[in-house]
Amino acid sequence: MKRSEINTILAEAADFIGGFGVRLPPFARWSPAGMQARRAEIGGIVERRLGWDVTDYGAGRFAEMGLVLFTLRNGRLADLRRGRGMCYAEKLLISRAGQLSPMHRHRLKAEDIINRGGATLAVELFGSDAAGNFDLGAGGTVQCDGIARAFAPGEVLHLAPGESVTLMPGDWHAFWGEGGDVLIGEVSTVNDDVTDNVFRDPVARFAAVAEDTAPDHLLVSDYDAWLGTP
Repeated sequence: MKRSEINTILAEAADFIGGFGVRLPPFARWSPAGMQARRAEIGGIVERRLGWDVTDYGAGRFAEMGLVLFTLRNGRLADLRRGRGMCYAEKLLISRAGQLSPMHRHRLKAEDIINRGGATLAVELFGSDAAGNFDLGAGGTVQCDGIARAFAPGEVLHLAPGESVTLMPGDWHAFWGEGGDVLIGEVSTVNDDVTDNVFRDPVARFAAVAEDTAPDHLLVSDYDAWLGTP
């Protein structure tokens, strides 16, 4: 993806989120230079990968397959492993009309996917085999706002604003906006996008960026190169 495209996407995303009365934390608006100047005090942001993420899953067709994310808070895997401390994470996501987030599951993360506003959120579901692999013939059961719901292989849930689904590790899922763009909330156990995602088809979790202009804001995948260690 071109950096100029990412800049435009982030500006549109901030406006879209704000249109629902949601206010992002101050660091969502910081420039790269602003983050570099405050590097010594933002270890919690950098190390926990809080902030913006834009991905096209390596396909180069963002309008067809992609996602915008903003991680608001994230705990530590060490706390999750010992079962105490900050064991949770929270994100906002934007799924555009017809824009696929491809079929995947998580190794450790359980998550609530919540339609926070906009159009309908479509979520396609499959179960796993005994080893956790994608199983074209497997269904399962999920919780939708606290109510158990059995699903057939490949069944698509249609979540209206305010509705949600709880996905456990091993629940294969893909999603997209149906009839318009959707603001999605995600509440989960600790998030690790580097190691915890298992995709059915070979894709890249993070976009490759062509630097045709300077970034307006850093992505979480930029932090190592731009911020390093204080």
